Amino acid sequence: MNQRFCIGFEVHQPYRLKKGFKPDFTNGPDDPMERYFDDANKEILLRVCDKCYEPATSIILDQLDDGFCCAFSLSGVLIEQMERWAPDVLDLFRQAAQHKNVEMIGQTYFHSISSLFWTMDEFCNQVNLHRDLLKDVFGVTPQVFENTEFLFDNRIAATVKDLGFKACFTEGVDYILEWRSPNYLYQCAGLPVIMRNFKLSDDIAFRFTCRDWDAWPLTADRYANWVSRTPGDFVPVFIDYETIGEHYWVETGIHEFFRHLGPEMRRSEVQMVKPSDLLSFPVHDEFSIPLPISWADAEKDGTAWIENRKQKNAFRSVQRAESFCKDKHTWRCMQISDHFYYMSCKQGSCGEVHTYFSHQPEHEAFITYMDVLADFIERSIPEMDKKEYLYPLRTIPIDDAFYFSSPVGYTGHVAFDMDQFADMLQIVPSDSITYHHQKGDFASWCRNVLKDEPLAQAIENARNRQELILAADTRRHELWTALK
Repeated sequence: MNQRFCIGFEVHQPYRLKKGFKPDFTNGPDDPMERYFDDANKEILLRVCDKCYEPATSIILDQLDDGFCCAFSLSGVLIEQMERWAPDVLDLFRQAAQHKNVEMIGQTYFHSISSLFWTMDEFCNQVNLHRDLLKDVFGVTPQVFENTEFLFDNRIAATVKDLGFKACFTEGVDYILEWRSPNYLYQCAGLPVIMRNFKLSDDIAFRFTCRDWDAWPLTADRYANWVSRTPGDFVPVFIDYETIGEHYWVETGIHEFFRHLGPEMRRSEVQMVKPSDLLSFPVHDEFSIPLPISWADAEKDGTAWIENRKQKNAFRSVQRAESFCKDKHTWRCMQISDHFYYMSCKQGSCGEVHTYFSHQPEHEAFITYMDVLADFIERSIPEMDKKEYLYPLRTIPIDDAFYFSSPVGYTGHVAFDMDQFADMLQIVPSDSITYHHQKGDFASWCRNVLKDEPLAQAIENARNRQELILAADTRRHELWTALK
């Protein structure tokens, strides 16, 4: 055997939010999973199991004794859904996990964007939850990690290393690798890094059905030949598992491709290996990655999830929400990366990919998200200590948010809570401040929406912008101090 080939599969299905959800603080189901998450989740999971998970995993199981090797990274929220609705398919993954030629990879339990949060505490919690889940369900402890959508930077690398993982997958981004090949072991913040060969990964995941591609139709023997002639210590490939039957239906030949992949690799003298097997190779070089990279979109950074104002507002609000709830499971379901991905408003080919995967159009996805979060927070506050201080600080439904306008129209600034309102007072145009203050809009919103009379009175007594800022800052600090 000459070359070594390592293939990993991302296996994830989110909990999608109910389309068109509207806050109703007095009616509706009390179970948050029933209240906030779409009934279509079961239907979608069963369809994906039927078209992909069951046949693809069966194809792989049939080849494991003959040398087929691979890695699976299953999100915790997917495992939860299979436990409820597809236990027989989950058993197939259990069988695979017990085989010496399969490696289970660690990730965040909720396939979340918690690695981008202000602190890494929640990220560490979710990684540990996922590690415990793999031990409970599959009887294995992961040694190698892959973060949600391959998000990775220096801070994530250092945290993953501190959590005890031996290596991490990420994207072989050109502007990081520069002249280097992804087919070697690298290091970041002292952590060995396996950088995905996105060209050979995308040959399967994105080009398999492209009839105008000069390599179409892609067959297992041709692909194995490419791998055998690829220079480097190994060839690391990672794809969405749904590629095998869901994104590309059985009629495309994708199942046959994987059915013949193992034999063709052997015929081309390529050894299939697991991620941990790659750690025996020397580290080729060390990188500093100060800003997040990922495998998403042409930019291969974090902008698929946090770029536009909608995404940033949602990202900020879900972090604040931790202070308002005891139900951590539902709060963590609100961190699933897909929610933020649906809010992207990118154009061109990247926008087409977002649209293909999205549960709702981007603006509707944002409205649904913020209304669900506001409803969840308001219903959670009665169970919290010092609820009288929490209530004025809560997140507001989208229809009740404060939209800053001027005499000529909307400024583009919006406040979904008292903290954001205080921040906006410092940056919105002066004519907008004057416009709203003279009309009494600020005081009315504080009194009737936030339900905070002390702030409303302080706002009414303010004579200028600086006094408005002081009033809002003073009140929010009073409330947060009282909560400590």
